[in-house]
Amino acid sequence: MSDGRIPSAGASLDSAAIAALFRDHHAELVRLALLMVGDLATAEDVVQDVYASLHRGSRARSVEAPLPYVRAAVLNGCRSILRRRTIAHRVGLAHRASLNDETTVRGSAESEVILSEDRRQVLSALARLPRRRREVLVLRYYIGLSEAEIAAVLGISAGTVKSTAARALAALARDLGETS
Repeated sequence: MSDGRIPSAGASLDSAAIAALFRDHHAELVRLALLMVGDLATAEDVVQDVYASLHRGSRARSVEAPLPYVRAAVLNGCRSILRRRTIAHRVGLAHRASLNDETTVRGSAESEVILSEDRRQVLSALARLPRRRREVLVLRYYIGLSEAEIAAVLGISAGTVKSTAARALAALARDLGETS
């Protein structure tokens, strides 16, 4: 695809299409991973690993919807990182990184904005949510996906997305001491 467009459904992902996907969605995917794992370096590694696997080939070359596939792959990479951190913490080899830690996110202007006090509190409360609730809120409010797009990425129904988001928002409000 020489014009840089992302291929339509059913088209194969060649190197040009992967490059276009990277160019158009890299920042969004790093933001998604950052909100899930809590540190920029790990987030960038997760996204880089996903793009590397796309270049290596496999079944990803013939996916029907490349962007939801890549988003799901980033979420799966984040889940793996979080699982490894949990296991390492349980055996005493490492401590889980905290979204509250001011040293976890540094470098870009965007990262500095995330460190504001209000956002730190929200991110900390978000990190305490169960995995699915956190994923739904991140995809909806930080990445800006619709309920249908979230359902496609997570492999759940749109109704489940809606109810999960409502429960997650209610839990965040309770955690942050807000009443409605």
